[in-house]
Amino acid sequence: MPVPVQLMSAQPADWPVADGWAALVRAFFEGERGRGLLDFLGQRLAAGAAIFPPQPLRALQLTAPEAVRVVILGQDPYHGRGQAEGLAFSVAPGVPLPPSLRNIFKELQRDLATPWPAFPAPGGSLAHWAGHGVLLLNTCLTVEEGQPASHADKGWELLTDAVIRHVAEGERPVVFMLWGSHAQAKRALIPVDRGHLVLCANHPSPLSALRPPVPFIGCGHFGKARAFRQQHGY
Repeated sequence: MPVPVQLMSAQPADWPVADGWAALVRAFFEGERGRGLLDFLGQRLAAGAAIFPPQPLRALQLTAPEAVRVVILGQDPYHGRGQAEGLAFSVAPGVPLPPSLRNIFKELQRDLATPWPAFPAPGGSLAHWAGHGVLLLNTCLTVEEGQPASHADKGWELLTDAVIRHVAEGERPVVFMLWGSHAQAKRALIPVDRGHLVLCANHPSPLSALRPPVPFIGCGHFGKARAFRQQHGY
């Protein structure tokens, strides 16, 4: 049976998460904003909208809260068919690299001499990062085909803010990579007294990756994150 490339259900029971996230996710969907979001998704599916990704909570499935060592924040999923796989900046294996992801790999190569991933697999899929403690979280978790930000302010942000806050209020120091103004707006959710490393730079989009005030290309975030993780014995 082929793997779905779009959302097939507006039922959270069909979106598995790691056990450590279950109570937080359940509380959201039982609340008013969560119920409103599910109603919206159900209405859009009934109207025939193509919604991506097929598993909106995949980041919370692959990276349990107790495993998080690095958080990378995106905005909303890719809106092209077959691209989004439920992880920020990541695309399904075999999908051509979007420009922002290409710049991420470019900076990895420059900073850590990391070779480009093999194509078609894993290609631009960052699922292996998620399995090693990198929470690849978009602040909005669904989008309609060809319509960027089409599901913004429908309720997802309340859940993802709670996820960020949960990680940030934990006792383990974590690296937060905030690229672009949208991600940096979440800095207020990160306490300053927990020893976290907060790294800010421009978004990796070609429109901003080389521009001031902090160009993404040359930011050195990956090397700083590795040094921080080694310092804390990860």
